[in-house]
Amino acid sequence: MREIVVPGDVVAERPMRMHNSYIYGNRTYAATVGLFDKEHNEIIPLEGGWVPHIEDAVIGIVKNVKNSVYEVDLSYFKRSILIGSKFETHPMKRGDVIEASIKDIEDRRTIILYRERVLRGGTMIEVKASKVPRIIGKNSTMINQIAEFTRTSITVGRNGVIWVRGEDVELATEAILKVEREAHVAGLTERIKMMLEERTKTGE
Repeated sequence: MREIVVPGDVVAERPMRMHNSYIYGNRTYAATVGLFDKEHNEIIPLEGGWVPHIEDAVIGIVKNVKNSVYEVDLSYFKRSILIGSKFETHPMKRGDVIEASIKDIEDRRTIILYRERVLRGGTMIEVKASKVPRIIGKNSTMINQIAEFTRTSITVGRNGVIWVRGEDVELATEAILKVEREAHVAGLTERIKMMLEERTKTGE
């Protein structure tokens, strides 16, 4: 069963750690407008942007390089940088698509990235950051089944940027965008599975 919640609504009479919520005292409250799924104890956001957190995995494009300092465009944030080593064997260049993790957030304005890797040969998709948890799914069920049926490698950034590479990128993209549009629909994982089974069976 799902019910609409707004920021400040009590979703549990005990402390529970879940995305899009906060704990005050011994209760758990909604931190965004969304649907609270009581069965799975999750809040599916209906709107809202990306709020960066330490260790979030993100995807971006290298915009500028100067003295081993890389400025990275994460789409949803003003300034993001990655400090490389002067002894890098394969330094990144402008235009490279990278996955990285957030190491620190300085003065709430600058994101410091680390643990980067360059993503090559794929396609980037931008979705609403608020829909990323639904696209990933509980225990990564949703994104794993999309990758399996389409024979693709999919990397999801918490900032709403997704990178896809592999055999049927077009179908994988279609499925991801369908999840974004229908994030509020119950039984969506099974609906997506049925669509993928039908499309891969018929070769459409």
